[in-house]
Amino acid sequence: MSDPTPMAAATPWPRPISPVLNFAPELLLAAQGVRAAIFDVDGCLTDGRIYIGEHGESVKAFSTLDGHGIKLLARAGIEPVVITGRDTPAVRRRCADLGIVHAFHGIHDKLAAAERVLALLGLGWHELAVIGDDWPDLPLMVRCALACAPAQAHAEVRAAAHHVTAVPGGQGAAREFCDLLLCASGRYASLLAGHLATLDGATA
Repeated sequence: MSDPTPMAAATPWPRPISPVLNFAPELLLAAQGVRAAIFDVDGCLTDGRIYIGEHGESVKAFSTLDGHGIKLLARAGIEPVVITGRDTPAVRRRCADLGIVHAFHGIHDKLAAAERVLALLGLGWHELAVIGDDWPDLPLMVRCALACAPAQAHAEVRAAAHHVTAVPGGQGAAREFCDLLLCASGRYASLLAGHLATLDGATA
């Protein structure tokens, strides 16, 4: 009698893929030594809209593309940092879900917070990248090695940025920022290739 149990199909060998992203050489050069990246939240990790109900602010929408990019940064040895002017349970939960250790909430003086985190990490401004969308982010953006702004950022912020993303905040802008840093670090291609064999299984 034949065994009715079907045999598992062999996992096919993945076809090779080559990275398609390209960034300007001057951007890659500026970002080469970056070891930490600061993210603003409203307008960068979200679309900037604030939903306020009768019980106060309750929800924010985040992009899973951005979330996975932040986790990839950490795997590449680039420390993700959040500095935000607002303090909400939704942002605290998102930071915890992504494993962001250094998160500063309700910050009015972002420059002081950035200097604090650089001291904690033992890094200098030349090892820092920043993505921001409004005037409170400018003190960081004009000091760091690489400054990025989402497509919808304020005009003064876009003018101060080394790179303006192709998409708005909350719609993959932070992922583009992460991809740029990963390309500059030389880790982008290997991280991409690693995903052909396995996924980490964690929610982005």
